[in-house]
Amino acid sequence: MRLCSIASGSSGNCIYVGSDRTHLLVDTGISKKRIEEGLKELEIKGKELDGILITHEHADHIQGLGVFSRKYEIPIYGTPGTIRGIRDYKNLGKMPEGLYHEIQVDKEFKLGDIDVHPFAISHDANEPSGYRFEQDGKKIAVATDLGKYDEYTVENLKDLNAVLLESNHDIHMLEVGPYPYYLKQRVLGDRGHLSNELSGRLLCDILHNNLQSVLLGHLSKENNYEELAYETVRLEITLGQNPYKGDEIPIAVAKRDQVSAVIEV
Repeated sequence: MRLCSIASGSSGNCIYVGSDRTHLLVDTGISKKRIEEGLKELEIKGKELDGILITHEHADHIQGLGVFSRKYEIPIYGTPGTIRGIRDYKNLGKMPEGLYHEIQVDKEFKLGDIDVHPFAISHDANEPSGYRFEQDGKKIAVATDLGKYDEYTVENLKDLNAVLLESNHDIHMLEVGPYPYYLKQRVLGDRGHLSNELSGRLLCDILHNNLQSVLLGHLSKENNYEELAYETVRLEITLGQNPYKGDEIPIAVAKRDQVSAVIEV
């Protein structure tokens, strides 16, 4: 299986997960042109996609969905609450009939040769979800927009070979930054976003010898930067109650406007 970030950040998200036979996107929060350019770098055509999995209905995860889906008519998967939120999104435009497919958290389904397991996440959206993928014994997960995590989250992220995990903000930068008070409280709340520190602590709970690659994503443009997220997460791993050191874990940071290196497991 392969994992690649086409775009990841507070301004737009689009992640590719696939195998030799099956090609999927998680979210389409960037323009159709940028999605196509990213897929071209992966040598994949839009018409070859088997599905688009939506985590939740916020604009930075669906703003390119209407134009892209109308062109290629790719099936769209999301929880009932997410599908409802997508339908209510005024900038989406009229969608072809039959594209929406409702899924349930904790109920696995199959797309091509990939088993998809949606799991609930804590975010201020209708019914948000993360996704775990499994194919031929290999496991990859995409988990962003997590206001908090608990044992349920950890269980869904155990035994992975690769993960794209939110590392949204530095708490100090957010507290002294330009956001209005209510927005700071939203980001810091249980239904907001995961800080660098919490991202590192969550990683401490899921690290194991076969976790080959960690991709930090959904960084805030105003309240974080790549080097800070990377170093903070590494430090949390080194200081955490686990047998690993930060420099022993292959960690990279997904860029806002560049396609990441392809992770193969």
